[in-house]
Amino acid sequence: MLPLILMIISELSLLALVLSLRKEKKSQLKTAFSLCLLCVFFWTLCSMLQFLFKDSNIDPIFWEKLASFAVCFAPVSFFALSQVFAKTKIDIKWYHLLLLVIPIISVIMIFTNEYHHLYFKQYAINMDDVVVGTYFPIHNTYTYLLYGISIYYLLKYSIKNAGFFSKQSLLILLGILVPITVNTLGAIGVIEITSYMTSTSFSILALFFGFAIFKFKFISITPIAMQNIVDRMSDSFVVINENNNITDFNKTFTNTFKLSASKVRNTNIIDLLKNDIKFENGLTKFEDAIKKAKATTEIIYFNKEFKIGKQYFSIEVSNISSKKNYLGTLILFKDVTQHIEDMQTIKENQNMLMERERLASLGQLIGGIAHNLKTPIMSISGAAEGLTDLIKEYKASVGDPEVTVEDHHAIAKDMYEWISKIKDYTEYMSDVITAVKGQAVTLSEEQAVSFNLDELVKRVDILMKHELKNALISLNIQMKTDPNIMLKGNINSLVQVINNMISNAIQAYNGKTDEKIDLILNKDGKNVVISVKDYAGGLSKEVQEKLFKEMITTKGKNGTGLGLFMSYSTIRAHFNGNITYETSQGSGTEFNIILPM
Repeated sequence: MLPLILMIISELSLLALVLSLRKEKKSQLKTAFSLCLLCVFFWTLCSMLQFLFKDSNIDPIFWEKLASFAVCFAPVSFFALSQVFAKTKIDIKWYHLLLLVIPIISVIMIFTNEYHHLYFKQYAINMDDVVVGTYFPIHNTYTYLLYGISIYYLLKYSIKNAGFFSKQSLLILLGILVPITVNTLGAIGVIEITSYMTSTSFSILALFFGFAIFKFKFISITPIAMQNIVDRMSDSFVVINENNNITDFNKTFTNTFKLSASKVRNTNIIDLLKNDIKFENGLTKFEDAIKKAKATTEIIYFNKEFKIGKQYFSIEVSNISSKKNYLGTLILFKDVTQHIEDMQTIKENQNMLMERERLASLGQLIGGIAHNLKTPIMSISGAAEGLTDLIKEYKASVGDPEVTVEDHHAIAKDMYEWISKIKDYTEYMSDVITAVKGQAVTLSEEQAVSFNLDELVKRVDILMKHELKNALISLNIQMKTDPNIMLKGNINSLVQVINNMISNAIQAYNGKTDEKIDLILNKDGKNVVISVKDYAGGLSKEVQEKLFKEMITTKGKNGTGLGLFMSYSTIRAHFNGNITYETSQGSGTEFNIILPM
């Protein structure tokens, strides 16, 4: 009665497994395993019917003949299962059909056995009483060869991908031990081997394989094709269990940290980082991230970048679960070394461009100094000559009776006029020096002060006079609001921004002379709007799309594109303002600096 109970349990279990497989997505693995289940189910069903009708007039070999379809083709289905498990997907070729030759011959031999007795010379339910024919060893050798290869592949790739002590590998190993143990006990006479026991043992084997393959998914099952994929990933990853022991990883991880697979598997991740990777900084934060990940479905990101040797990594820790059951924790090490190096290179290049822009600004300042100081110096020199002549005249008049008091007053008046001119010239020079000094300072440091629009315009006019004169272009300043309106910020930075826009406007004329540029200062609500308007060719659509977003220039190799980009950044960052523009092809461009008061 025990064999019947075992077979009924096996059949019900196989049926339950078949029903559970319906939830799985269609795949070669599912198809191959379904064929295995079908063979084992039909085999066990025939054995069960043989047991139930053993006392009837039906010859027991009749059920063996029916079962032969399953018995003979089961090894092929198990072999197919092992290949798909190892390779994820196989392309079926014509030569694969050769695997069916021996099973087909075996089925024919069993059905025609009474005519030649090449399969069984004598059949019996008890295997010890069976006398096999000359063909049976061929069938038996082929069958166990396929079973052996299948078991080898299933066990090998389960251990390779999930580890020897994984639940998947242990289930496959236990499944293999069932038929081996039954046959061993029968061989030494401990139990009596019957056809029922053989089919039941293979049913149990199929059940163990089913749970091993389909129950434990991501952590414990990774077919070799998937393993190849993760091994080719540029990022390193490890999977840890509830005890923080590593259960899975890719080759990138072992190669990156120069570790052997045996050293990594089943090792506590914290101990590995501390002892072998020398990952001392940030371990507390790392442990906290693992604890948080176990309690949430959100990905825990490290805000800090870690340096290991000459490489930088950012780390992501996430929970792996199935139907709210915790399966493990995935830790992803993203190599951001190249990104860090690229950012450093960009920063260095930006500094070089900024330095180039500073030097260009200094060159402009020096040109402005040379021009703005040359005229007043020459005027002061002329005034000094005039004073010298007056002094000589005054000296000669001393004691001259013909020189009247009125003449002395006239000489004194001329002296005052020359001194007044010298005073004006020195004040102008002082303004130039102040403006130039402010611009030189703004190239190295920031100073936030209060200033009015009149002072702003005065500095712009002084510093741009030389460039405008050389280009034969006039600056039309239109103060349409109170010149005493106060603004707070770095006046020198604002002067540099306006000067850059005026320079761009000059260059927009492409050498044309007798043109004009409008500098308009207006008030719009709580904002002051400073506009620089030219009447040149306008901006192309290509330039408009990139304006303020990146460094772009219309000057070819003579421009860096940094001036306007920096101007926009300066107004946004230091004045909490904005820069807008209006342009029209063939009509010109107007830039508007909007500053809150």
